Amino acid sequence: MNRPIGATLAGTGQLVRLIVRRDRVVMPLWILFIALVPISYAATFDTLYPTAAARAQFAETSGSAAGFIALYGRLYGSSLGELVTWRAGFVPIVIGLISILTVIRHTRSEEESGRRELIGSAVVGRNASLVAALSATVGANIVLGALLAAAMVSQHLPASGSIAVGAQFFSAGALFAAVAGVTAQLTSSSGSARGIAVIVLGVAYLLRVVGDVSYRSGGTFAWLSWLSPIYWVQQIHPFGGNRWWPVALTLAAAMMFCILALMLSERRDVGAGLFAPRLGPAEAKPSLSTPLGLAWRLHRSLLAGWIFGFAVLGIVLGGLSESVADLLQGNPNLQQILARMDGHAGLVDVYLGSVMSILGLIACAYGIQATLRLRSEESSGRVEQLLSTSVDRFRWAMSHLVFSALGPAAALATAGVTAGLTHGINTDDLLQTLAQILGAALVQLPAVWVLTAITVALVGCTPKIAAAGWGALAACLLISLVGTALQLNHWILDISPFTHTPKLPGNSLSLTPLVTLTAIALVLTTIGTTALRRRDFPIG
Repeated sequence: MNRPIGATLAGTGQLVRLIVRRDRVVMPLWILFIALVPISYAATFDTLYPTAAARAQFAETSGSAAGFIALYGRLYGSSLGELVTWRAGFVPIVIGLISILTVIRHTRSEEESGRRELIGSAVVGRNASLVAALSATVGANIVLGALLAAAMVSQHLPASGSIAVGAQFFSAGALFAAVAGVTAQLTSSSGSARGIAVIVLGVAYLLRVVGDVSYRSGGTFAWLSWLSPIYWVQQIHPFGGNRWWPVALTLAAAMMFCILALMLSERRDVGAGLFAPRLGPAEAKPSLSTPLGLAWRLHRSLLAGWIFGFAVLGIVLGGLSESVADLLQGNPNLQQILARMDGHAGLVDVYLGSVMSILGLIACAYGIQATLRLRSEESSGRVEQLLSTSVDRFRWAMSHLVFSALGPAAALATAGVTAGLTHGINTDDLLQTLAQILGAALVQLPAVWVLTAITVALVGCTPKIAAAGWGALAACLLISLVGTALQLNHWILDISPFTHTPKLPGNSLSLTPLVTLTAIALVLTTIGTTALRRRDFPIG
């Protein structure tokens, strides 16, 4: 029986306001963080390449480097605006990932927890929650695009190109938000829906990489780029062609996915997915008889995905080291700046150290996500059944925190090994290079553990705002990426634990900051687990 469209969307406005209220901390943080990133890029390029000739030389060197093409895409010009847009070529992927997580959180996760059914008992239409999640996420991307455009204009860049950059990032976020709206209808598990959407994003990135690299080498697979929406938005050519048809193409695809999501939503039961879940075995495996075994079952897929992703990042970033060495030749300004950053290390070592610091920040995301599993298990009510047995809260919490601590270690070690092998192939001493880069990756762990421990403390002491752990990560990312370029005061830079990690490779190892950061992480973890054992349970 067909229902009037208005009836299926009743209550959408109220749900949008509810989403904005629930994400009033996290959403502004990621919008502001991404909007500020181009400012740092513009300031950096303006300092390193102050003349048109220097920028043209950089474009000629970097535009033909396969590693840079794989990471950022093709470079279409040498103006300051074009260089900044190219350098931010990975940002649309980050925006797409955030949009996916936001839509899944407010659709499939709400159904999985039972809140969607509770809200649906009021005067709320069947499709209201889906439309509200898409509207709020697309609205956030619109605000992001406007702030990005304003940020670019503030760097004395042309307004037309700045608006084109904002449109590029907004349209990428809108498209992958719509993709998440579709995957939310497919399975009954938020983890599976999230995983499918992230795979789509990863395939889009891979198609763009293969097509662009093939184009550089004159291969026959350049057409693969056109299968990727990431490539579509890059065809806008901000500050160059300023073409608007790619925006229309991307938004048309986003609209098609939104319509498909609504159609699929009409054809399934609330709480169920279009793909029926597989029946499990009649009896559980012996490995599930312990809290650690159950935690392994819950974390293994996510952990495997992160390790695979870090392996790929290690290969790409390690392969870029040779291109960096070529880029540094003949650029005294860049050499002086990198030397000031770390005067005792070689310039390529400075690059590798910076890369490992960024990978450490990325690894924090897994640590925080694994820790927040404690909160999701509590708020969903699943942990109550477990705690009704002989398992106590401490054993349950530690079974998950093992993955919060060792998961980032495994991911960073994997990235260190793959980057070391990739870079070591171009050196005379493979084993020594591998050991140095692996060490540079592992020294990031104490800083990762500090941010993870902050989330543990939030889960234990203030569970209702446990998601603020993402805010701590956003602050550290902001400090690392734009702190130096914006010449922030040193005491602001010192807030990030990554400011204090040893700058390896190329310098001597200092144990004092590593021991101090580890001690801070242990104290925060102790505070969090102690509060978790003593507070009311569960807290919705």
